[in-house]
Amino acid sequence: MKPAITVLGTGRMGSALARALLTAGHRTTVWNRTIEKTAPLAAVGAIVAPSVRKAIEAADIVIANLTDYAATAALLHGDDLAALRGKVIVELASGTPHGAREAGEWAARHGVTYLDGAIMATPDYIGTEHGTILVSGSKQAFDAGTDMFAALGGNVQHVGEDLGRANALDSALLALMWGALFGALHSIAVSKAEKIELGELAKQWTATAPVIEGLVTDLIKRTEAERFAADDETLSSISPHYSAFQHLVELMDVSKIDRTVVDGYDGIFQQAIAAGHLHDDFAALSQFMGRAGK
Repeated sequence: MKPAITVLGTGRMGSALARALLTAGHRTTVWNRTIEKTAPLAAVGAIVAPSVRKAIEAADIVIANLTDYAATAALLHGDDLAALRGKVIVELASGTPHGAREAGEWAARHGVTYLDGAIMATPDYIGTEHGTILVSGSKQAFDAGTDMFAALGGNVQHVGEDLGRANALDSALLALMWGALFGALHSIAVSKAEKIELGELAKQWTATAPVIEGLVTDLIKRTEAERFAADDETLSSISPHYSAFQHLVELMDVSKIDRTVVDGYDGIFQQAIAAGHLHDDFAALSQFMGRAGK
């Protein structure tokens, strides 16, 4: 028999989670502070709980998809505590590794099984084969929820017993994403300044993306192996990158494009060059990312 699930929070992501569970045949209860937002889910079979306590009582597994850990704690760490004992909480709010560990400690003290997760997808991917959610905590508890997790996406992964692991990976992957998005903003600004049509930019990005993906993959592998010196397998060393970077900065200055982010890049370049790494592999820069303020 499939476990009964409650979803706390029915924003765009919470609603996507609930819909995926309903599609998979789970008895799904939903709660939202603004009850009107649950109406579309009620129309497709969700049970709308009038209170958090009723929502918890209806479930074997409680999925919290609220703003953050503080919002979840505000709902669950009070008078409804008795209703939680013996149940499983799956926290899918945005948070930090240490926040996840603290939440897990609280749950253990109160007889609650706790799993922490990070959703690495937009709502339209939930319930699809490419829906990715990283989950950390008890492997036994994760395995017990196999049916539920399978309903949420085809790429739901248990990434470790350490409760902070999922959010640590989330932060690392978001750093990659934001690097790409802020890079895109720079690229758009340069294109506009030089009167390049953005359709042309998109075309050239499509052609260049595989090269960049290969560089990122190589950077991660070389850093893992601490192969920082340039060798016969080096794809790019710091020297040509820094030379090209100076041209970008000059163009940005001439066109009055904001340099806030690229000045940060320059700081990392300068530290590595001052330490004698100008002709080493680009991966050598990874040694200076933990030296803020030095």
